[in-house]
Amino acid sequence: MPKMKTHKGAKKRVKVTASGKVMAMKTGKRHLNWHKSGKVIRQKGRRFALAQAEAERVKLLLPYE
Repeated sequence: MPKMKTHKGAKKRVKVTASGKVMAMKTGKRHLNWHKSGKVIRQKGRRFALAQAEAERVKLLLPYE
């Protein structure tokens, strides 16, 4: 059997923790921030855990992570 390939787009966007949770960055912080409050911009700077069903789908894209 050949090796499975890692999905490079998924690898750049998510991180799998040691306990197996899949962490992703919040959306909406890339541009058009001038009208957003500082509180909103700070909150969007944090990572968050994906839902269980979505995390399982992402883990299939990252076989060696």
